[in-house]
Amino acid sequence: MKQTLVILAAGIGSRFGGGIKQLEPVDDCGHIIIDYSVHDAISAGFRRIIFIIRHDIEADFKAAIGDRIERVCAPLGVEIAYAFQELSDIPGEVPAGRIKPWGTGHALLACDGMIDGPFSVINADDYYGKNGFISAARFLSDDRYGLVGYRLRNTLSDNGGVTRGVCSVTDGELTGITEIKNIVKTPGGAAAEGEPLDTDALVSMNFWCYPKSFLDVLREGFPRFLEQMQDPLKDEYLLPIIADGMLKSGTKFSVLPTDDRWFGVTYLEDKPGVVESLRKLIDSGVYASDLYSDLSEKQA
Repeated sequence: MKQTLVILAAGIGSRFGGGIKQLEPVDDCGHIIIDYSVHDAISAGFRRIIFIIRHDIEADFKAAIGDRIERVCAPLGVEIAYAFQELSDIPGEVPAGRIKPWGTGHALLACDGMIDGPFSVINADDYYGKNGFISAARFLSDDRYGLVGYRLRNTLSDNGGVTRGVCSVTDGELTGITEIKNIVKTPGGAAAEGEPLDTDALVSMNFWCYPKSFLDVLREGFPRFLEQMQDPLKDEYLLPIIADGMLKSGTKFSVLPTDDRWFGVTYLEDKPGVVESLRKLIDSGVYASDLYSDLSEKQA
């Protein structure tokens, strides 16, 4: 049974008017940000990677990374697979006028039947750092849920306010996630609406660890979501909301803290900062300039 990483890529391109800026290179060798997650996952021991995409971006995605990643991973014994999230893949009819995807929980259902053991999930357009993957790979279990938590100070933007899910943690266990909007850097650290925040607090950046049985939870819960949604054009079946419901019903989630810096390439103006951050990591020896050259079959 291979440890599996699922990369949520079905939403890429949706904010760029048809362009897919997340698939543009972020280093001198033509790698994109997903390459760094794939590299770090392989190095940590993941042996199977599933990309969740849409059929309409399949050609662009495979041209930018998919075909190349398959060539890199083949000699390392790492399997690459694809799942497709489609708006129409629901029980019953799609509500008239609905164009918004059904969310990250629905995306994971596209992997139903493809996963044979515990797995981790990340976003496609985020850089997570190496240590989160190491912690996740060590943690994965058939009966445990986990969340990799990042220090708030390591997830802030220099370009404006951000929304973060701030974790409440007791004895290493997650007790709740509070969404706080418009968090900005301040001379003393960080604040939201003028109220100072603890920059050492752990936040969720959508890096989850799940047992295989979580797919049963999603499969059972999605029809209820459809029945209970208040806005049939906009409501989404989201992993943090699902986790909150599970916490309230007694499911335990361990929090795996990391001090690595997180950064994202969600919007076009984020790219220069991402490029500069990765350049510094390469210059300092965290990564080889030829990214995958330091991997060997032993690490796969």
